[in-house]
Amino acid sequence: MANDKISLNALIEEAEAAKLSLNAYLLPQSAAELEITEEELLAKMAQMLKVMEEAAAYGLTGVRSHSGLTGGSALKLQNAAEQPGFNKLLGALATDAVTYALAVSECNAAMGRIVAAPTAGAAGVLPGVLLALKKHCNLTEEQLARALVVAGQIGLVIAARASLAGAVGGCQAECGSAAMAAGAAVDALGGTPAQAGTAVSIVFKNMLGLVCDPVAGLVEVPCIKRNGGAAVQALLAVEMALAGIGSFIPADEAIDAMKWVGDSMPCALRETAGGGLAQTPTALAWAKAWFERE
Repeated sequence: MANDKISLNALIEEAEAAKLSLNAYLLPQSAAELEITEEELLAKMAQMLKVMEEAAAYGLTGVRSHSGLTGGSALKLQNAAEQPGFNKLLGALATDAVTYALAVSECNAAMGRIVAAPTAGAAGVLPGVLLALKKHCNLTEEQLARALVVAGQIGLVIAARASLAGAVGGCQAECGSAAMAAGAAVDALGGTPAQAGTAVSIVFKNMLGLVCDPVAGLVEVPCIKRNGGAAVQALLAVEMALAGIGSFIPADEAIDAMKWVGDSMPCALRETAGGGLAQTPTALAWAKAWFERE
């Protein structure tokens, strides 16, 4: 599974050699590639963060999708978490990350404005993680903007070496964007470039083989809840990496393995609604009724 395309491992090694954080190393490179100043790039990232916050806020109004299939889960989780007797088994930060991830995904399903980071179907993962870190770890706007630069570069590597689309690689590729969130979060929390790479690898290890099986072909079930699950996978990877746990498989090789698995998946498991949960009796009955109405 050798791949001569852009390498996250190489970027990490270069940042380590320069004794720079990943964001400090990538920011000037990314700005130069876009032919803008570093300040302009950070301003663009800050604007994207604002859109993410607005999307989460809209989702938390309890908005429902046009199909009526989904909506209100983020608000339900937020309300439950605010009750004194509710057991936050994952902890407050993780519960908030899931809440925000669901909210942004529900905003998307209701045709609200989102940042496709990297896709609409997985748009909740990155903001879910970053907004929770902002709330609980007191990250500044600039730190979050720099985190988005790191996340974007990780996404570019994944797109070049494999894919970010469920239709190409299954949900392991799409919600595998949790790797973007994990690497960015490690860097924002002061981790080393190597630890960021470890977090990326851990995410793909834990999500390898996840199929894309949307009910009726709509990006709602199980997509929205998978965004919440992927946010937790990202946080798990961050915590393990920052604890000093390494990854036997380097990030590039984990991405390449994801591509191999995605290429091996039958078409029915790649966003066609031809398999998995989309072919359960409940899903088929709902889809039949939905298409008859529409």
